[in-house]
Amino acid sequence: MSEDPLIKTRNLSVEFKIGGGLFTKQILKAVDGISIDIPRGSFFGVVGESGSGKTTLGRALLKAVPIARGEANYDDGEVQYDLTTLAGPELKDYRKRAQLIFQDPYAALSPRMTVRDIIAEPLEVMGITRTRDETDARVREIAEKCRLNLEHLRRFPHAFSGGQRQRISIARALVSGPQFIVADESVAALDVSIQADVLNLLKSIQREMGLTFMFISHDLSVVAHTCDHVAVMYLGRIVESAPTRQLFDNARHPYTKALFSAIPSLDPDDRGTAQKLEGEIPSPTNQPPGCKFHTRCPFATDICKREEPSLDTCEEGHAVSCHHWQELSEKAIA
Repeated sequence: MSEDPLIKTRNLSVEFKIGGGLFTKQILKAVDGISIDIPRGSFFGVVGESGSGKTTLGRALLKAVPIARGEANYDDGEVQYDLTTLAGPELKDYRKRAQLIFQDPYAALSPRMTVRDIIAEPLEVMGITRTRDETDARVREIAEKCRLNLEHLRRFPHAFSGGQRQRISIARALVSGPQFIVADESVAALDVSIQADVLNLLKSIQREMGLTFMFISHDLSVVAHTCDHVAVMYLGRIVESAPTRQLFDNARHPYTKALFSAIPSLDPDDRGTAQKLEGEIPSPTNQPPGCKFHTRCPFATDICKREEPSLDTCEEGHAVSCHHWQELSEKAIA
């Protein structure tokens, strides 16, 4: 894994106009001031509740939704792109370099196309291969990497299980030769045993092909197994970011601690000490002032209601956005 970032963002924001009449449209802040570095060859995890902005962030980095403000840059050592202004031929080239693995393997594949045609479609649409023989050779190569047999290429998606369909989706994402892959809840719809198989496949492919993954998930046990670094999102913002082991061993933000406390234990006698969060996540169209988490935080004080905390570095590689993280850490040690 290189220290050089493949993806670098500074104060990245994504907004949508929704509802209302002609003059009363509301602004939904799906992503609000995100600054991250995703190193080349890394497995970068993004976690958070539904509605926290994880998927929108991934789609913004794929140039699939418009970026409202901020900076976002891609640099693979061969080309550099400013994702905020990317268009035309450069955008077409970026599509080859950045791909998405969808969440639902049943909805992501056309039932009217064979597996061969599904995997080959990006090659034909992007003009990567010129002849059918060249296309077939590339499809067979990627299918083999994704543990698909040649016989599978002649079948239709309905003939496969969920795990096999997800391997087809992975093959389709890889066939254009990308450097950056966004995996959006890509194992959430699978059985636990199949999840492990697909995750091991993704890690194997990452090492073999030197890919960079942004792995979006709400399952912390999956993130712990796969990711090198994890960013925790809440209401469109990053509240904590750290190397995986460091985050799991020494979480600093109350929201992160609450997420970790909710992980079920394998010990049937362990009743757990889950930290209950009162209330629902606020609406992105009507965000609270100050710290976005203060409406649910058991440690919130007046300053949390007035001032939004910055994302401060508490130790190397570990950043947290909380006014009281130091005193909370001291209490935990005591």
